Amino acid sequence: MIRNIQELFKITATLVIGSLILVNCEPDADQLGSQFFQNGAQGTEASYPIIAYNSNNHDSIRTDAARLQTATLGAFSESQFGLQKSSYVTQVRLVGSNPDFGTNAKLDSAVLVIKPQYAADSVTTVTNEDYIFPQGAVPAKKVVSTYPVIKYGNTKISGKTLLNFKVYEVTDFLGSNADIVYSNKVVNTGAQIGSKTFDGNVHLVKVTKDGDDTVLFERSAALRIPLDSTFFANKIINKASSPDLSDAASFIRYFKGIKVAVDENDGYLLNFDPTTVELNLYYKNDQVNNGVTTREQSVYMMNMGASNAYFNQIVFNRAGTSSATAIDTSNQLTGDDKLFAQGMGGPGIGLRVPEETVANIRTLFNNNKIGIISAKIRIYTDVANWSNTYKKPNYFVVRQRNLTPEPGKPEYLNDFLTDMSALYGTGIYNLVKAYDLEKNPAYYDIGITQTFKNVIEKEAPNYDLVLNVGAYTTDAGGNLLGSLYSALGAQNFNTRSYTPDRAVFVGTDLTNLANDKSVKLILTYGQKQ
Repeated sequence: MIRNIQELFKITATLVIGSLILVNCEPDADQLGSQFFQNGAQGTEASYPIIAYNSNNHDSIRTDAARLQTATLGAFSESQFGLQKSSYVTQVRLVGSNPDFGTNAKLDSAVLVIKPQYAADSVTTVTNEDYIFPQGAVPAKKVVSTYPVIKYGNTKISGKTLLNFKVYEVTDFLGSNADIVYSNKVVNTGAQIGSKTFDGNVHLVKVTKDGDDTVLFERSAALRIPLDSTFFANKIINKASSPDLSDAASFIRYFKGIKVAVDENDGYLLNFDPTTVELNLYYKNDQVNNGVTTREQSVYMMNMGASNAYFNQIVFNRAGTSSATAIDTSNQLTGDDKLFAQGMGGPGIGLRVPEETVANIRTLFNNNKIGIISAKIRIYTDVANWSNTYKKPNYFVVRQRNLTPEPGKPEYLNDFLTDMSALYGTGIYNLVKAYDLEKNPAYYDIGITQTFKNVIEKEAPNYDLVLNVGAYTTDAGGNLLGSLYSALGAQNFNTRSYTPDRAVFVGTDLTNLANDKSVKLILTYGQKQ
């Protein structure tokens, strides 16, 4: 154990936190690091029980365009958390103003295209070497590659889970893509204008000409939902000269948008990029060449991109579940014995190092001249209530919480922990380290060394920590978006709104403080002999 602590200190001292211990021009206690393991000095690892409680997010989270790097669709029910169901609501815009569909335009079909995330390494390929491409009767090769969509939830209901997707016209004005929208927002809908029974697979189709391999046709892997052609003929194609189609502002008040939902209350949740959604209108019109009139196929791709207002509407039903009871009876003062953490607006986990523990460690620092090398909080999943094959969270968003803020001050601090601000990107620090995610139990270490050192050594406020399922987002260069746009709130740049993972954890065991699976602070410190 001492050797492990020595190695930990060597690493820590060499890196940033170590430099904070060794380099500061502060009282003598902060200068002890270099002497901890010289001349017989020893290191100590100690654990302390802490208060852990369920943090109620009221099943609500921002899911507007500014938050959804990916969106979710589907429904999933299980015994601990109940039902979580996600629908997608979006505006639809014209490409330009006053579209011209040509002479005698007639709509053949309309299709909504959603491109879910899929397992690219799990492909099944069917090749037809003798395919005849219908346009021109061209000898060709047709390759259909089938991929399973990445799913979270129950994938084998009645052998293979089928989801019935429905598309509805939205009858409420959706506003601007800059508007703040929460997941519990309800919009009114009108007629059903599309449907699709989905088997969980998407198909990439590619047709190449025999001889020179010229690509004659290619269609991306996607969920394609047929829409009501009569509705879109009357709403769009036949209204080409209408003032309703004259500009974007008029159109989004005329055709306010669509909602995509599933019928089922159990199944799975899938993710997709909302900026890649397509709504395609396939039509024919008259083409006159040398006095000869022909009917040619055209496609009008409506604008479903980032300029639109869109959001996820997420519904929960926890009736009769353990999570509902735990959230309703949560005790922030003494803690809860079971903790429930769920993404997409579900509950989080509150953590507090008791003031008595802080006082005792502070006494060690002041009187025994200890130097803190490492501080982390460890939490375990609960084997009794969460032993299944569902994907466990692999990361958490961690923020500080002041339960007794001054008037006008926020309860939740909106910046990163000191450790994150100082060490992210160095390659030697992870806020969250997950272990045994494929096993039961799994456990997680939350690294709070510098944050806790400041509480002990500088008497910084001993704020609660709140863990929520999700991860912080980065740019293409790996930089934390919250650091780049800190004025907008560092904590706002995360994946919480579209991460469906959840798990049940062991909380505070007030009857058995020696419980090795209850939430604890693990402190490693050195002491000069």
